[in-house]
Amino acid sequence: MSVTDRSETAAPGSGRSGPWRPDQEVRLPTDQARSPLRIAVVAPPWYPLPPGGYGGIEAMVYWLVEGLVARGHEVTLIGTGESRTSGTFRRTYAEAPTDRMGQPMPEVMHALMASDHLDALDLDVVHDHSFLGPLATRCRRAPTVVTAHGPVTGELTEYYGRIARQTALVAISDAQRAGGRGVRWAGTVPNAVPVAEYPLEVDKDDYCLFLGRMNPEKAPDLAIQAARAAGRPIVVAAKCSEPAEKRYFDERVRPLLGPDVEWFGEASTGDKKALLARAHCLVFPIRWDEPFGLVMVEAMACGTPVVALRRGSVPEVVEDGVTGWVRDTPAELPEAINQVHLLDPKTCRKHVLTRFDLPRMAAGYETVYRRLLRARTARAS
Repeated sequence: MSVTDRSETAAPGSGRSGPWRPDQEVRLPTDQARSPLRIAVVAPPWYPLPPGGYGGIEAMVYWLVEGLVARGHEVTLIGTGESRTSGTFRRTYAEAPTDRMGQPMPEVMHALMASDHLDALDLDVVHDHSFLGPLATRCRRAPTVVTAHGPVTGELTEYYGRIARQTALVAISDAQRAGGRGVRWAGTVPNAVPVAEYPLEVDKDDYCLFLGRMNPEKAPDLAIQAARAAGRPIVVAAKCSEPAEKRYFDERVRPLLGPDVEWFGEASTGDKKALLARAHCLVFPIRWDEPFGLVMVEAMACGTPVVALRRGSVPEVVEDGVTGWVRDTPAELPEAINQVHLLDPKTCRKHVLTRFDLPRMAAGYETVYRRLLRARTARAS
């Protein structure tokens, strides 16, 4: 991998820092480039790692830890429940507070307990993926990298703008980064998956697949309508455990169920891979500016093209006409679904291997860590 340090070059809409990406080149002293780092990775509190089903952020954090350990670093994962890792694990909650997702106190207590663990460690860098944890940055001996996993708009722009004053803030897509105008970004590192763990299927079944959460932003109802208009069956596999998700299912999705729609429910990791590998296509008709959309990468890793609406990161992740079809309106989706046979499953997988495989993400974050440490050393000298 090669990366160029362009921290003095600003890009329109990218904030005050330069448009660094993990495919550019940075030249580090040989000893600095090779020496192992002592890294603490703070996960969100809601699921143990790796997640057994839904949990895109948690999956990404788990894979990153595994990738960093594979690169020879000493990694401590701070998380909840019965998490597994190739590094060292330190627990906050004995049982992940999944049933309290969205409530403030689990986030607060997780941040406080994580701080206690960090105080006991001798670290080079902290990588915090929690929402409230970065507020404690000033109290940490080691510098902090923060990945923004959600949208950076509205009040969140001000929040992350302030966080970025004392951390190295990393975006997961250019679309997310552009939404946070005026925010100082340390770089952009796209999410990734361990491609070898995803089955490649060239011969597909006839069904379309919706895989995600049961909410208006992900729009499973639009996916059903598009598949039905295309004359194809669809499997709807979605997390539907929170009250708002259950209401959305009852009001918007249940009335659309029929012999051509299979309601699968929340898929386990194994079920998800099997469904993705056999699907004719993944339908991704989002109604919001998606910061990344890891499920699109998972689908393509299985050789399954993506049919999606042009919102947020979609044009960055899916190559239109090569690994899927990117359209502007829901009315265009049925025709796109019926044109998926023109796309090559092996090309979809190659696209992910080239741009979104785990070693690339791990190397990208290592470069962020080393740039941060180099800048800190320069300021101290």
